[in-house]
Amino acid sequence: MSQKRDYYEVLGVPRDAAQADIKKAYRKLAMKYHPDQNPGDAEAEKKFKEAAEAYDIVSDPAKRQRYDQFGHQAFAQGAGGGGAGGFTNVEDIFSAFGDIFGGAGGAFGNMFGGGGGRRSRGPARGRDLRIVLDLTLEEIDEGVTKTVALKRMESCETCSGSGARPGTGKTTCSTCAGRGQVSRSAGFFQMASPCPTCRGAGEVIESPCQTCSGSGGVQSRTEIEIQVPPGVEEGVQLRVTGEGDAGPQGAQRGDLYCVIREKEHNVFQRSGPDVLMEVPFSFPQLALGDKVEIPTLRGKVEMTVPSGTQSGKVFRLRGQGLPRMEGRGKGDQLVRVFCEIPEKLTDRQKELLEEFHEIDGETSGKRSFFDRVTDYFK
Repeated sequence: MSQKRDYYEVLGVPRDAAQADIKKAYRKLAMKYHPDQNPGDAEAEKKFKEAAEAYDIVSDPAKRQRYDQFGHQAFAQGAGGGGAGGFTNVEDIFSAFGDIFGGAGGAFGNMFGGGGGRRSRGPARGRDLRIVLDLTLEEIDEGVTKTVALKRMESCETCSGSGARPGTGKTTCSTCAGRGQVSRSAGFFQMASPCPTCRGAGEVIESPCQTCSGSGGVQSRTEIEIQVPPGVEEGVQLRVTGEGDAGPQGAQRGDLYCVIREKEHNVFQRSGPDVLMEVPFSFPQLALGDKVEIPTLRGKVEMTVPSGTQSGKVFRLRGQGLPRMEGRGKGDQLVRVFCEIPEKLTDRQKELLEEFHEIDGETSGKRSFFDRVTDYFK
């Protein structure tokens, strides 16, 4: 049972709240619990992170839809992007919500004593990467480890990612005086943004490394193992922390996002955790009843078709579907039966069917569907 509070409760908004109201509510909480406003207050910092995590999910339409459907379990570790928010510290929050904080702490940092300016010092983290993972239903059913090849930026070996030619160093940026950001007035607020000269590092390179031209990184091909949990759905993003591009001048790596795409199956169709299939039967099988072996994602199971089964009836095989994303058992397999009519009949088959038709008309005592329709219009 999840111990997390409901995200809408955290933000203090109804479940049908508009995006503008959600943003307004989060901004209010962020101002109230901002670390610079509450120095040394661990409880305030905890609530600051909790509000950021809630806003990260509820402000994103796709994440919000999954949360409304599955709750916190939709973002359990590995199930939907490595957990909700993924904020390990306050700096992650400033980086993720630059529009709220005015860029790396921005307006809030200046309002509450300039803490945001100091936090922003240092080069930006590496670029996030995104790939598509094509999975079969069998792989989704069991969970799978996929090895993917990708090109990404790696730390330069010549300069150890510093960007400076070996034997040389860095000097304090003259534009921002080493703060890593520059400020400008915007009415009541002082807005801060990363320094355009040092790009937030607070320092500049005297002599760039010749191998990486001062970036601190070179492009390289590598292989990554992706752990895919059972039951993932089309469009779900798996977040692999720290497997994106290496950051410039030794900064933190970005993340790798893997978007799930389901391969078309030649037997089954998927509907959430359930799988559907159609099975043809002959008229005698449906009329007399039969026991047949039905294929599932995990082998064959026996299914009983009672006598008098009508074409189009759907049978449910409990627990033969896919694992549920929220971790509560498995879905079902729905089997729709239909009567398969032979295109060609032998003389003997025709004779027997004609005889059956005559006997059926004499003994059934039932009025035909056509008769009932005729009476309706009379």
